[in-house]
Amino acid sequence: MAYVNNKALYYQQFLRRENGTRHHKYDEELQMYNMIRDGNMDAVKAAKNLFLSELSGHLSDTPLKNYKYLFIASITLATRFSIEGGMDEEDAYTASDLYIQRVDSCQDVDTVVRLYEDMIGFFTSHVSEIPKCPLYSKPVLTCMDYVYYHLHEKLSLEVLSSWVRLHPNYLAGLFKKETGMTISQYITDRRMKAAKNMLLYSDTPQAEIASILAFNSQSHFIQIFRKTYGMTPKKYRERFFESAFARSGLSERYH
Repeated sequence: MAYVNNKALYYQQFLRRENGTRHHKYDEELQMYNMIRDGNMDAVKAAKNLFLSELSGHLSDTPLKNYKYLFIASITLATRFSIEGGMDEEDAYTASDLYIQRVDSCQDVDTVVRLYEDMIGFFTSHVSEIPKCPLYSKPVLTCMDYVYYHLHEKLSLEVLSSWVRLHPNYLAGLFKKETGMTISQYITDRRMKAAKNMLLYSDTPQAEIASILAFNSQSHFIQIFRKTYGMTPKKYRERFFESAFARSGLSERYH
């Protein structure tokens, strides 16, 4: 027998009618999540009002558990609407995992509420910073995805053209026309962004970063990094690591 059946549903609806309560209307929640999708920072205030409303739902008799459950339900939708707004899906899902891990350790309702505001602000601001660019064709998007997930391997026009089953010359022209970059330039750009993040947010040695990102040698990695960012990887980490690490984590008030 199913735990939730018509009898249980009708009884809960009866109780809500008797108590004069209801859930949020679908349109109310949809309006808030559409703000996240559109990068509208008013979403933070709207989301907090919904989150603290008596209409949010009763998921547990324990207030702290109730808000944690509401948090998880909300971040599931916020993640998906952020992806619809253009946020990289892997970034969105990873951020969701990190926030859920953090809310699990919260010890009081106020901390959960502050974390919730932070979460909504994070997703909304990331969407707002995404350049509104034209849509790419399927072969180009497929190449971009392949590069993202294979930065640790040797990549080339030949590898990508084989993957999308197009002639190398045709793919090269299509990619340059739509992105403004050659495939080689795009691969280097993605590797440099990955290297920068590893330097900022980890203590991985630069020699290991060069190896992970499939550079021919550490010296080649240093050469390309200096050309891209105007300084060596070592200098970049020395200058920016501490402040970037502080920005990447949530405030200590959430411990």
